[in-house]
Parts: sequence; C-alpha cells; structure tokens
Amino acid sequence: MKNVVVVGSQWGDEGKGKIVDWLSSLADVVVRFQGGHNAGHTLVIDGKTYKLKLLPSGIVRKDKISVIGNGVVVDPWALLEEINSIEKLGVTVNSDNLILSESATLILPFHKEMDEIREDTAGKAKIGTTRRGIGPAYEDKVGRRSIRVMDLRSENNLNQRLDTVLMHHNAIRKGLGKKVYEKNKLKNELMMIADKVLKFAKPTWKILDNYKNLGKKILFEGAQGILLDVDHGTYPFVTSSNTVAASASIGSGCGPDSLGYILGITKAYTTRVGEGPFPTELTNDIGALLGRRGNEFGTVTNRQRRCGWFDSVLVKQTCKISGINGIALTKLDVLDELEEIKICIQYELNGKKIDYFPTAVEDQIKVKPVYKTLKGWKTSTKGLRENEKLPQNAQRYIKEIEGLIGVKIASISTSPEREDTILIENPFDN
Repeated sequence: MKNVVVVGSQWGDEGKGKIVDWLSSLADVVVRFQGGHNAGHTLVIDGKTYKLKLLPSGIVRKDKISVIGNGVVVDPWALLEEINSIEKLGVTVNSDNLILSESATLILPFHKEMDEIREDTAGKAKIGTTRRGIGPAYEDKVGRRSIRVMDLRSENNLNQRLDTVLMHHNAIRKGLGKKVYEKNKLKNELMMIADKVLKFAKPTWKILDNYKNLGKKILFEGAQGILLDVDHGTYPFVTSSNTVAASASIGSGCGPDSLGYILGITKAYTTRVGEGPFPTELTNDIGALLGRRGNEFGTVTNRQRRCGWFDSVLVKQTCKISGINGIALTKLDVLDELEEIKICIQYELNGKKIDYFPTAVEDQIKVKPVYKTLKGWKTSTKGLRENEKLPQNAQRYIKEIEGLIGVKIASISTSPEREDTILIENPFDN
C-alpha cells in the first residue's frame, strides 16, 4: 500500500480539492507540505461546500489526522479564523485531529504589508500575488530571521526574534518612505494567541514517522501547481515555494522513501490566475465560455481566471519534472458545448518548432502554440461515472491527451461532486 502525493500539473486551480477529498476518505493522514493561505481548495460534500485555505482537506472527515507541515507558511490569525469558520459548519477541530509543525514559519502583518507595497509599486512588472505575505515570509525563512511556531513558547525568545526580523524589514520600510513597524504591539498580539496556536504544535516529522511505521496511509496534499514552482515554473511569475512532488518530503520531514504514487491533477483545458506567460490563452468567446462553464474564479481571491486550450507541452514537462505516475483529468464536462477542441502539441519559437517550454520569460512570451484540432462531442458528460458511457469523441480526446503527455489517465472528473468520477486506477492500490 503506497502513500500518495497530489500535485497540480498546470498553474493551479486544477480541481485538486475534489480529488484530494476523495483520496482523503481512503487515507489515514492528510499532510499539507507547502504554500500558505494563498491557495484554496473547494470541497463539495453532500451538498455542503467547504472552502479551505490552510487546513488540509482531511479535516472535514471524521477519524482522519490532518497535518500542516514545516514547509507551510502560516498566518496564525488566518489559521484560527479558518478553524472557527469550519467549526461553524459542524466540523470538529482539536489537537487530536489537527497537528501543526512547530517549525513552520509564521506570516506576520508586516509580511502582508510588504507584499502590498511591492505589488503597488511594481507597475507592469507586478507578479500578481494574492497579497497575503507569502513571499516575504518565505524570504525571511531563507534569510534565517523568521518567527516560527515554536518561538511563541517563550516571550523572551519571541522578543529577540522580533528584533532580528524587524531590523531587516524596518530598514527596507525606511528606504521606501514607509512608517517603521512597532515591535511591542505585535509581540503582545502574538502572545495573546500563542496558547491557541501552540495547542496544535508538535514535532510533525516524528509523528509522521510513527504513522509510517504503523502502516498508516498518508496523503500528501500539494497547493497551487507545478508551473508556479519557484524553480521550475514561469519565473518570476511564480509562488515562493517548491510545488513539485519532491517537496512533499522536505515540507513534511518524511524521507523520499515515504513518497509513493504521484498523482497529477490536470484540467481538461488550461487556466491561470494573475500575471505571466500563457501560450494557449483564449481572449475570445471560447475563452469566456470556458470561464463561465468552469466557474473559473479563485477560491481565495475570487479573481477571474484566464482560460485557454489544453497545453500538452506544458503538462508533459511538468509530469517529467515531478515524476507523475498518473493523471486525474478534471472538468471534462466544461468542454461539452464545443464543436471543435484544440490541443497544443508543440511550440514555434523564432520560426523553429520546439517540444518544450523555454526557461527565459521573453521566450515564454514569444512562443506560438501549434494545435491539433479534434471534433467536440456536443452532448453532456456531466455526472457520468463509467468510461464506456462517455461519447466517442470525448474518449478520443482523453486518449489523445494521454498519448501526448506520456502518462496514463487514472481518473476522470465529470462534475464538482465527489461521486461523479470515473475511476480507472486507485493510486493507493498501486
């Protein structure tokens, strides 16, 4: 029985919430290993909608352990607010079913302010962040000056750590003509919530090792998508963490031998939120139709997503980089009304055909997609749960994608409801 890592194979928003929810029903432990409250998952269970940002998807299920790993950056106020919100929906959250890594980095108010300052002054060079302080918090982590969950245990230690981090931030704020950040008020605010946060704090690496030794099934839940990876994505229009499957090991404290089946969640077309290159983007009526039928608005920001044709070059590349074993294809039903459907099969750059997405952003902007056109199926696939019941043209489309990306399709999603899934291969059984 393998553990399973779930990652998004595009720019995020691939529909991971539904797939992770289904897998969490089979798992014993669900682990978030990177990102922060900038990435959300929407779960629809028995007609009730849960919108999660920091909490792992397993939290909505009884008898499941949810873990927020060391690779996550945590806004403590946002975490407590999310816990309060989900408890109002009837979900129990306590120190038995939610575990927070004591070494996770905290997002503090000055991180959020720095995020906003940079975006507002960047002009055309803005990244399109969610303005939640994710990037500045990761910068402090790498700069060895961050405040971590464990620092809340000692007021004296917290005082010293705040001196260190604010010396850095206030120097920048002064240079930008902004008011310096006062330490004592922030320290008092943190001490007021310290006990509420610390009751969840534990050495998660040790606990996960124990679960592994007991043969528990662990689901590693990624946020965002591989094309937003700080190393392998469309840099600089990326997030500030590694979103590839390998980071499940680093961001949880589990060795690489703990990772088993890598499942890539892949939308049947392509979307992107924010700025950055997007070779197959459609700014016409078809793009609008995809956005409307797919309800393409961000869970966290409610920003409208840019929509385009499926890009097999990008997905094949992310599958290679992340070692994806199988694909969960989502939102197939969004394409039901189209007469023709196009798939990008390669690019043209400066008059030459290429079969990969170049690294330089100026080349990423210049590449032109080369398409293969397939016939649409013009009939509803919504809610179908058997592969044989899919229209022939839909089956051809799926086979075409599978052949182009070189990875088998493990499941097909035909609506937001968890049960509306065509299961071809169970990741936990492989």
